[in-house]
Amino acid sequence: MEIKILGSGCAKCKMTYSVVEKVVTEANIDATIEKVEDIMEIMNYQVLSTPAVVVDGQVKIKGRVPSESEVRKALGL
Repeated sequence: MEIKILGSGCAKCKMTYSVVEKVVTEANIDATIEKVEDIMEIMNYQVLSTPAVVVDGQVKIKGRVPSESEVRKALGL
């Protein structure tokens, strides 16, 4: 599984990364988590508000810091 956290590196983006990382670790999922801060790459996903969580190429969450349960749902757990 490939997970991307889209954002400029702001506090909310860092919190989102932490939440996703915690859920992936607790669920023992084989996934790569990548931070994407390049605005051109973020625009490729047609995301206007960050942070956003992309799972296997699909935008699952955008515009807010997700809860752990939201991340689990986005990952199909």
